[in-house]
Amino acid sequence: MTATTLDPRTALIVVDLQKGIVGLPTAHPAAGIVERSAKLASAFRAKGLPVVLVNVTGGAPGRTEGQGGGQQPPADWADLVPELGARDEDIRVTKNTWGAFYGTDLDSQLRRRGITQVVLTGIATSIGVESTARFAQEYGYNVTVVTDAVTDMSAESHANSVERVFPRLGETGTTEEVLKLLG
Repeated sequence: MTATTLDPRTALIVVDLQKGIVGLPTAHPAAGIVERSAKLASAFRAKGLPVVLVNVTGGAPGRTEGQGGGQQPPADWADLVPELGARDEDIRVTKNTWGAFYGTDLDSQLRRRGITQVVLTGIATSIGVESTARFAQEYGYNVTVVTDAVTDMSAESHANSVERVFPRLGETGTTEEVLKLLG
């Protein structure tokens, strides 16, 4: 469903736009995803609405532990990209699983601020973004995914999330459409 409205108390959630993930090969150029996410973050801040900056520092335990090949990532792997213009008032969430809600205080941070809707951007569409969108919908938030501000390592996975999953979880729209709704 195309984005139709933004609640008065909406937060932007930027998923995993960090040095180690932005550097991965993606279906759509990561630079464009970062640029559009930064533009949205600036607009949300200008309206006094919360911006949530999410990064991932590890993975869930269990049989997935060996997927990194036992190599240590570079020291700045989890650092947010500077183009986001992170500010002290931004909500920071560090996660160890795909989604930004599980095992973090994101839900309580949003509820304390009276947030009823979330707008999502980031990498990877079918992993961190989709998992966060699913949890947000299950927790009762209205969900909007910015389709030109998300990408994936797989074009097929990206398309599946954008075309089949996100419309069932809420609304979708482009950066310009969301900026227009933001006023």
